[in-house]
Amino acid sequence: MNAPFFDLTAFLKEHRDIVDRCLEKVLSSFDPERELVRAMRHSLMAGGKRLRPVLALASARACGKDIKLALPAACALEMIHTYSLIHDDLPAMDDDDLRRGKPTCHKKFCESTAILAGDALLTHAFYILSRPQDFFDLVPESDTLLELTAVIAMAAGINGMVEGQMLDMQSENHQENKRNKDSLLSHLKHMHELKTGKMIAASVAAGAVSVNAQVTLKTDLAAYAGHLGLAFQVMDDILNVEGDPEKMGKAAGSDLRRDKLTFPAILGLDRSKSFAQQLIDQALGAIDRFDSQADPLRAIARYVINRDR
Repeated sequence: MNAPFFDLTAFLKEHRDIVDRCLEKVLSSFDPERELVRAMRHSLMAGGKRLRPVLALASARACGKDIKLALPAACALEMIHTYSLIHDDLPAMDDDDLRRGKPTCHKKFCESTAILAGDALLTHAFYILSRPQDFFDLVPESDTLLELTAVIAMAAGINGMVEGQMLDMQSENHQENKRNKDSLLSHLKHMHELKTGKMIAASVAAGAVSVNAQVTLKTDLAAYAGHLGLAFQVMDDILNVEGDPEKMGKAAGSDLRRDKLTFPAILGLDRSKSFAQQLIDQALGAIDRFDSQADPLRAIARYVINRDR
């Protein structure tokens, strides 16, 4: 049976616009002439999929609640995600020149400004979670805000995204024995569950936490997000091999040139694509009992496996 039609393009545009307006409100509280603010704006408002904040809003909707309650967390997540991209692009890390079709922050400004812009975005994200009433009309209760802060901080920090980045930098050590593919694959899965998966899982969790969803719903959404996050990274690796740089807004083939540990390098393209499809099927199965309010989450999962950027 074919899945019922859901206009994901319209949904993404509507909810990206909502998030962008909120982020503009956050940035407007600063003097726009400050170089630090200009650097923050350059990266934060450069476009992009806004996948993480949209996932938070879609998760709140799937729980049958007002998505406005999830807006503080959604904006904080996007600011943290953008900080991670700024730092990931630095010469000491991936050394990229383009991000979202524009010069990376350190290319537009300088390395020190880019580092500080990332620091500022990360720090201010948690200010938003602590004082959302400064920017939003409808906000979660204080106990809920504390839980959101813990969920997002855990996903972004030493047991999440930052550790995943550290493992990525250390991947060269795991490539010494290239014949042990099982060991390499286990390391790669763990690395990306932390580097990419934790923040995607936190985004879905944040939507449910923001609206005080039932525990059973949170459990199903966590399973969905776990599979989705890993599938997203598998597709990222695939697109780095065969994606169109103009559509992606960044160079393709960089992983191969740097001899990076990726799913295609270990499994090959065809098996990587099959693995990504398996993960998406598992994600969809995890939210099978949700009603049509979860259709955006279902559509996002299908988008992840079919995306070209």
